[in-house]
Amino acid sequence: MEAVLAHLRRAIESGEYAVGDKLPSEAALSKEFEVSRSVIREALRGLQALGLTVSRTGKGTFVTEPGPAEHPTFGGYSARDLVEVRRHVEIPVAGYAARRRDGELLGLLRQLAERMELEPDDTAWVALDSLFHVTIAQASGNPAFAKVIEEIRDALARQSAFLNQLGGRRAESNAEHRRIVTAITEGSEEAAVAAMTTHLAHVEQALTAIMRPGRTAKQSRNH
Repeated sequence: MEAVLAHLRRAIESGEYAVGDKLPSEAALSKEFEVSRSVIREALRGLQALGLTVSRTGKGTFVTEPGPAEHPTFGGYSARDLVEVRRHVEIPVAGYAARRRDGELLGLLRQLAERMELEPDDTAWVALDSLFHVTIAQASGNPAFAKVIEEIRDALARQSAFLNQLGGRRAESNAEHRRIVTAITEGSEEAAVAAMTTHLAHVEQALTAIMRPGRTAKQSRNH
């Protein structure tokens, strides 16, 4: 799927398929790339996630943009908006959660981390992921923090789904979540802050790798 997606993306960005052009049918692409139609469907969904195409029922897939946006939008917020607010909210929130440990919420965080590791369905995993981050905000003991994360919860879920589809982030995220939970459970504010900082940095790196291959997250921030 990644190879097909990369090929079609290059074809659009090079102008082989211009804005307004209709892409070949699933059957034609399946024959061209010698892969199953399910692989083609996944690749086409990837193009849509990048904002390069739109699928019109009964008509096919059409090119809408010559290249991906600098900052994709998730639920009304750009990726840059989310990166910035998460960096300034979720990192200190993790520290407060470690400092003000709540037994019930700690138990819920552990359960969520375990469920995400075992969850086979991507959609269900995304829902658990957004709940995980909301729960950490609640564990901070500051309802204002929880309200901020609730406000962007849908956007976080959309971004998470995007990263899973195009960046294969699930396994890495699960491991990072475990480290966050461990730090909070142990009451180590420093470790919790460090674990959340690493997690968000990897999210930003994955976004940059998808939207601008070959470009670093630092270069993207400075642009």
